[in-house]
Amino acid sequence: MRSFLLIASAILAFGATMTVESTDANAVVCARGVYRAGCAGARGAVVVRRPPVVACRWVWVGGVKVRRCV
Repeated sequence: MRSFLLIASAILAFGATMTVESTDANAVVCARGVYRAGCAGARGAVVVRRPPVVACRWVWVGGVKVRRCV
């Protein structure tokens, strides 16, 4: 009888833990890096490069102030 109660309480505790701590079943992992961002899932992986930062500055060309973007 004692072993039956011990097994029953273990099964009850396991069931309660699975009920309370249920998580989503998706297996997608995403990460952001300095130069790239990527995600890996069940159907493969994707890597995306970040666009370059556009830097604009004002310069004088032939006596005229012009905005140049690089």
